[in-house]
Amino acid sequence: MEAETDLTFDSVELPVETCDLSIRDTEPLCCEENKQLSQSSQPEQREDCSERSCREGWRGRRKMRKTNSFKMVRFQEPSEEESVSERDSTTETLFPLHVVDEWTTSGFEELFMSEEWHDITEDRLLRKKILEPGCPPCPNWGEEVTVSMQAVLEDRTVVEKDNKLVFVIGEGDVSQALEEGVLSMQKGEITLLLADSQYTYGHLGRQPDIPAWAPLLYQLQLSDVRQKADPQTLPIAERIRIGNHKRERGNFYFQREEYNRAARAYCMGLEVINVFNFAEQDEIKDYRLKCLNNLAMAQLKLEQNEEALKTCDEALQLDPHNVKALFRSGKVLLSDKGQYKEAMELLKRALKLEPSTKGLSWKLLLGALIVALASLVISVILTACN
Repeated sequence: MEAETDLTFDSVELPVETCDLSIRDTEPLCCEENKQLSQSSQPEQREDCSERSCREGWRGRRKMRKTNSFKMVRFQEPSEEESVSERDSTTETLFPLHVVDEWTTSGFEELFMSEEWHDITEDRLLRKKILEPGCPPCPNWGEEVTVSMQAVLEDRTVVEKDNKLVFVIGEGDVSQALEEGVLSMQKGEITLLLADSQYTYGHLGRQPDIPAWAPLLYQLQLSDVRQKADPQTLPIAERIRIGNHKRERGNFYFQREEYNRAARAYCMGLEVINVFNFAEQDEIKDYRLKCLNNLAMAQLKLEQNEEALKTCDEALQLDPHNVKALFRSGKVLLSDKGQYKEAMELLKRALKLEPSTKGLSWKLLLGALIVALASLVISVILTACN
């Protein structure tokens, strides 16, 4: 049977007001020098710097540039005071008082071999150099952190930048390099983090700005550490926003064929919204359907057919006419369960509801009928032989 290729990830279009999330101000750092460093890294002061003084500050150094597809690793909406274009456009360092040769000119091979850097992992493929120490303790797994970060390729092309990146350690919302790196940091610490490609974007890279097998060099500051909020205590709009980000991360992993990580992201997205009241029923139902359909597809890719069937059943409880859930249930019943009659009924219902669905046609129904007849013939022959 031809493999299914019709998976399209529906995007949740949220109104502007449902995406707003204020980010708590970071607490004061432990010493006066750290306060000055933190203040010097604020966007408002960087914007006051004249173009001439910026050129002088970088004269004689390899200049950084941003790619045409410059992306931010952002899972929070920008504040009202600072526009997205302002956050995206700058290629200045976030920490002008800590501009060192390692950040501007040194080759990555030299840094991987340097004795001045500390190994975070035993394979020496994730290393750090502390520029400004912080205050203990280090964050723990499952805590929510806020970091300022900037990442460059070896030619110093800026590929990631975010002044207030918020994520929960261990939930897979950022690269493994960032999670492992932040776990080794203390609040207020400024550090350089050098990561081999296996801790970032691996053999696939990230099109179109990060090549395959490309290591990355990060500047990081850990600004805040706090306990993760219980999603069930948050407003429904905020829960939908968080859940949608989990689903988008699952889509990212699915496109990279990392199906285990994709399924985990979809499950976390569903856990964020597991109850709803009548007033918000339609909006949450739509979100859960999209997440359930994507989860079922990931489970099918993992050959977890029993789990995929249960996921489709849950989707059909929300919407008995959901074409994708009908189609995938029919495929599982046909290929794994051998329940040809039930499979044919589900596939017919899906085709009737949406005849133009890609990958769903009379050829599939005909194939199901042929398989059913072939199995019947084999069963008769085996019975006669016995």
